[in-house]
Amino acid sequence: MESGYILTYDIGTTGVKTCLFRISQALELVQSASLEYSIQLLENGGAEQNPEDWWVALKKTTAQVLDLSKTNPDSIQGISFCSQMQGLVLVDSQFQVVRPAMSYMDQRATLEMKEGIVHGFKIEGINAIKLLLSLWITGAVAASVKDPIWKYKWVEKNEPEVFSKVKWWLDVKEFLIARCTKEAVMTRDSAFATFLYNSRVGKGSWSPILCKLFGVRLDHLPKIVNSSDRVGGLTKEAAEFLGLKENISVFGGGGDASLIGVGAGAVKEGDTHIYAGTSGWISTVTKKRTVDIGARIASIVGAREGYYNYFGEQETSGKCLQWVKDHLALDEIDLYLEKKKITDGPDAIYESLFEFMFDSIKDTEPGSHGVIFTPWLHGNRCPFEDPKARGIFFNISLNTGKRTLIRSVVEGILFHKRWILELSDGKMPTSDTIRFVGGVARSGFICQLLADITGKTIERVVHPENVGAMGAAAIVAYGLGMIPKFEDIKSMIPIQDKWIPNPNHKKIYDRNFKVFKNLYNTNQNNFAILNT
Repeated sequence: MESGYILTYDIGTTGVKTCLFRISQALELVQSASLEYSIQLLENGGAEQNPEDWWVALKKTTAQVLDLSKTNPDSIQGISFCSQMQGLVLVDSQFQVVRPAMSYMDQRATLEMKEGIVHGFKIEGINAIKLLLSLWITGAVAASVKDPIWKYKWVEKNEPEVFSKVKWWLDVKEFLIARCTKEAVMTRDSAFATFLYNSRVGKGSWSPILCKLFGVRLDHLPKIVNSSDRVGGLTKEAAEFLGLKENISVFGGGGDASLIGVGAGAVKEGDTHIYAGTSGWISTVTKKRTVDIGARIASIVGAREGYYNYFGEQETSGKCLQWVKDHLALDEIDLYLEKKKITDGPDAIYESLFEFMFDSIKDTEPGSHGVIFTPWLHGNRCPFEDPKARGIFFNISLNTGKRTLIRSVVEGILFHKRWILELSDGKMPTSDTIRFVGGVARSGFICQLLADITGKTIERVVHPENVGAMGAAAIVAYGLGMIPKFEDIKSMIPIQDKWIPNPNHKKIYDRNFKVFKNLYNTNQNNFAILNT
């Protein structure tokens, strides 16, 4: 196998991670650099970001990676992106944004969704004609207020002057590809996530029927490409800005829901992986188009042509742990910081901060003395769609301590993953051994808890926090012909650790899980009263 260097950008909700990989007999991470940026959460449910923040973050982290690794930019053979999905980045003919990007978390388009799909004769609360046509053509339906169709319609209705300037509807990585190449494209997985894509066998194109049905202008939608396609060469302007060589091959890449699975090595039919970053999901590779309307789980188009990912999303995963760190674990953090030296630097401190917090609760009782937390801090998508759902600490007593509360948050996040996993298993058998990836997977304590709560064997890959970038690198290597077969990617991603379920904890977790599932139904009306 020919060796070479590949540069990838993982564009997340809260920051970018830029990674340099060497490709030979394995995917080897040479150097990485991260930079955070902000997201604005608005009172009307909006969630916005400035795309220029992403572009500037690419410039700064590229310089860091090249400098720290002492790598000559001329040795980079290809670049690509892994990014958050279902955002809305509207640009003009010069690829300049006409308004801030609307994040996948944006939920202000409630009225637009109701007008668009919640009317007439309904099935599962959705207009029957639009539901059946959507399922037939694309295999899914825009049934969430956070789906990009409704963001698009919100801008059209509420910002008509802005909307009149729109030339292209792009997603996050598509905006960055356009800045790199001056080409307007969208990869198949991102196109599918608009729910305007015809995913039937032999089709793979935008659906004029769905565009007309939902009132979307077909000429706003860009050319569709494969994840491993070379979109174009890096322009002179972009190369000078990023500090790279002009005409480096820029590949389509993919969304996080597609490439994180690739980076986890879950590339063969039946492979299941669980991701826990800011958000989270459970995904199983399949050749079938399947949907569970009631549970909001569906087969989404993946990075590998002809394959899907049966996918259920958790709205807030690691975000709940960040909330704990910022609001509930302040005493533990103060003790931690007292032990650190100033010379350790902020990056070293931050990397181990969460592990220290988890270490402080490792001796607390499994099951958290019956305290149960619901991780719906920003609403929920699966297995129920409710932007008004919120977090609960249930069953607190006078004896409940703070560390028990912290543990209950961790368990609540994992209970929700088990809920999605079991519903997925009902339609699409999941693997007995599951790859666990994302920043949260860096904690061995949480890996063991996940095994105990789900009853599955858990495997952790090397650098689980970098799997999105690793998946993007694998796609580039495949596109360059450096990896001959797609399934060969699995053997190039080594396993670091493995955990098996502790049978002594099964009874207590099964009991708490049963109560956990009941908490939404018993509080649904209360959420609506308090959060309308």
